[in-house]
Parts: sequence; C-alpha cells; structure tokens
Amino acid sequence: MKAKLTLPFLVVAGCTTASFDGAFTPAASDLSAPPQETTVVTAAPAADAVTVEEFDTTSADERAAATAAVADVDVRLGVTIASLGPPTAPGIWLKTPLVDAVTQGRVDYNGTSVNLELRPSGGAPGSGSQISLAAMRLLGVPLTSLPELVVYKK
Repeated sequence: MKAKLTLPFLVVAGCTTASFDGAFTPAASDLSAPPQETTVVTAAPAADAVTVEEFDTTSADERAAATAAVADVDVRLGVTIASLGPPTAPGIWLKTPLVDAVTQGRVDYNGTSVNLELRPSGGAPGSGSQISLAAMRLLGVPLTSLPELVVYKK
C-alpha cells in the first residue's frame, strides 16, 4: 500500500529534472516576429481621457483620407464580426485574422467604406476582429455593437 502512495509523488518529482529543460519551450523559429510598426502615427489619448472625442485622437486630415474614395483594385479577404478594440490604441485600424502582416485595406459596413490599416490579430480564422474607435466612428457604428464588416486588402 505504501508503494502505491509514493509512486505518484516520485513521478511528479521527476518532472523537475534537468532532462526536461527546454523540452517544452518553442524553438526560436516557431516564435512569431514582433508586429511591424504602423504606417500612420497618431498621438495616444491623454491619461485622463473620458469622452469618445478625447479618446479619438485622429486628425481631420486622417479622417478625410480614411473616407476618401480610392481607385485601387481591392482584393476581398472575407467577412468578419468586429468588436471595439482598445480605445487607448490610436489610429484607424482593424486587427483581424484575415491578414498575416500589416497592410493597407478597406472595410465596408452598410454602404459606408473606410480605408484603414489591417493588422494581424494572430487569432484563428473566424475568430472575429477588433476595430479602432476612430474607424467605428467613421463607419457610423454604435460603439457597443458587433458589426459585420466586409474586409478588403489593397
């Protein structure tokens, strides 16, 4: 009976031996590269920001560029359900599993289109996306909703 009780403790104690060092850590080639820098630099909101206007630090020029019609041929990547991303993250962007690298793109919602930066989310396909506060405002989406967006890559 004593042997049956001590056997599990010996097995668990063996898990800390040096032979397992590094066996469960990913190889350097398996680690994803750090995210690329964004192409548009927007000031972060103030630490004491409270209102939507205070959190949305995009300039009038940035908003105009985001809503301007572009003659480029866009490639449809798919449809995603988006939630509001971190309101303190500045810029006009969409974090989505539909892209593997930072690229320029466009989203459509109820006939409104916004040009934005597509950022990889690292999530599984179909896992949904996060959209910036500024992009939601430009699309006219209520901040608490989960809009279905059509995503295009430039």
